Amino acid sequence: MIREAIFHQPYDAGAFPVAEDTVVVRLRAARDDLVTCLVVYGERFVHPPRDEIQAMTKIGSDALFDYYQATLRGRRLRYAFLLSDGRETLWYTPLGLTPERPADTVLHFHYQYVHRRDLFTPPDWLAEAIIYQIFVDRFANGDPGNDPPGVAPWSVDARPTPTSFYGGDLRGIIERLPYLQALGVNTLWLTPIFTAPSNHKYDPTDYYQIDPHFGDLATFQDLVRRCHALGIRVVLDGVFDHCGADFGPWRDVVAHGAASRYAPWFNIESFPVQTDPKNYETFAFTPSMPKLNSDHPEVRRFILETATYWLRVADIDGWRLDVAEGCDHALWREFRQAVKAVKPEAVILGELWQEAQRWLRGDQWDTVMNYPLWHAIVSFFATGAIGAETFAARLLRLQVAYPDPVQAVLVNLIGSHDTPRIRQLAQGDARRVALAAIFLFTYRGVPLIYYGDEVGLMGGPDPDCRRPMPWDARDWDQATLALYRRLIDLRRRHAVFRRGDLRLVWADAATNGFAFARWDAAEMALVVFNNSPVPRRVALARRALPCWGQPLSDVLSERPVYQDETGLRVELEPFGAAVLLGPLAPDPTGSPT
Repeated sequence: MIREAIFHQPYDAGAFPVAEDTVVVRLRAARDDLVTCLVVYGERFVHPPRDEIQAMTKIGSDALFDYYQATLRGRRLRYAFLLSDGRETLWYTPLGLTPERPADTVLHFHYQYVHRRDLFTPPDWLAEAIIYQIFVDRFANGDPGNDPPGVAPWSVDARPTPTSFYGGDLRGIIERLPYLQALGVNTLWLTPIFTAPSNHKYDPTDYYQIDPHFGDLATFQDLVRRCHALGIRVVLDGVFDHCGADFGPWRDVVAHGAASRYAPWFNIESFPVQTDPKNYETFAFTPSMPKLNSDHPEVRRFILETATYWLRVADIDGWRLDVAEGCDHALWREFRQAVKAVKPEAVILGELWQEAQRWLRGDQWDTVMNYPLWHAIVSFFATGAIGAETFAARLLRLQVAYPDPVQAVLVNLIGSHDTPRIRQLAQGDARRVALAAIFLFTYRGVPLIYYGDEVGLMGGPDPDCRRPMPWDARDWDQATLALYRRLIDLRRRHAVFRRGDLRLVWADAATNGFAFARWDAAEMALVVFNNSPVPRRVALARRALPCWGQPLSDVLSERPVYQDETGLRVELEPFGAAVLLGPLAPDPTGSPT
């Protein structure tokens, strides 16, 4: 047995509750090393102790490791792992690997108690969400009278610069609500709308005023009311890591130096303040965005009051937190309590480009933008930088990095205002974009659409990815738009894509083929990809799947699916995919694992 590969942690993604009487545990082992992987468990305070024995399910493998998972019934659990590689059998507990089971169960792993308040409980609607991100200056110009001076022409040929303005505003969003409703989205995320000198508004001057080039409070309230009437939620972008150079407290510090009452609001090395070289902390390397000192009580109070003000005044449905790692965990705990006290179903969405488990324990954020998944998606489907096996391994590592309830609501994306457009990364190949979109809407998590991706908008890195939305339908890729509408409708009609379980079932380096399964109590879906320039015949054995649906049909096309009791076969065109869906068939050996 390769002992150094065995690993388990009895918390976070290693052991987590999914109900008040149910805990999921995971174990890592070396790839292809174990022939038996059992978990022996029982309630902690039953005397004499009574054991349950359960075989763990291998949920996947990467280049080095196998990952196992089991679902245990109980609220106060102790457990140990019994492992065999065919040559030796060992017990794995906090004492390590031993030939004998520790007699005292105090020395086993423990999940001490499933507290109701410790369950991960994001807003229930979040799993149903289909998010549409709007960069407000670039979406639609509904009121030319509030345009800033020198707006650039709204054109399909536009090439934005860092300082370009195009005149998009809140009235423009209101006028385009019929388009968004027809598309099928049910949640809008607006980039910042508060007063700021830039086009992006991530340098706020006044957190309590709508930027006059976007509209006013009455217009924003009207937008939210109209959205709610259509069943669409509205999430605002909160810039609480930093402010803009015109923010009143910062201007006071610049004017009065150390004597300013606001000096403790910022992290300043020396006085007077200087910008070149800068002697204060900022967002990234940007002198015009001074970083707020969220440790200071007045700053914390300002952030919390700002967040709750817009919930009360405009009835928004939550916050997306920009540069969210810039504030401490304690602040986000206070933020959650304040926000949920006003609107319990409000969502808190953090921006973080890395793994975010520390913020997703149920006491801070509800979800995070899943940028590690974005990188995997574009590397496999758009650029071809990685193959199917590497892609599957990355997905698996993300899967085991989070508890299942967290994974179900991670916000998945194939583009945002901070990334090149998916169509650009795919070098204009609509087939590759289609594969990425099919994955986005059928994979576990909450899909996010960056405005314009659905009509084939191109654009390189920022600021080119922020081109104005084309509103002449002759400039749209109608096939891509039709696919998006169909995928959104599919997701909204079938709960298996919103709340179903997930298993990666096939990844082939030779053909660059990939597949995953989704299932719930009623349906089973199998999503199969041919990410190669030649046609492929894909055959999958029933024994390789976690469950079985019969009959399965391809809901994206009329292609035939050849299926019998041993498995199925489907023919895929170059850079093609099939979404096979059908009723969940009874499993004679038991329920899906």
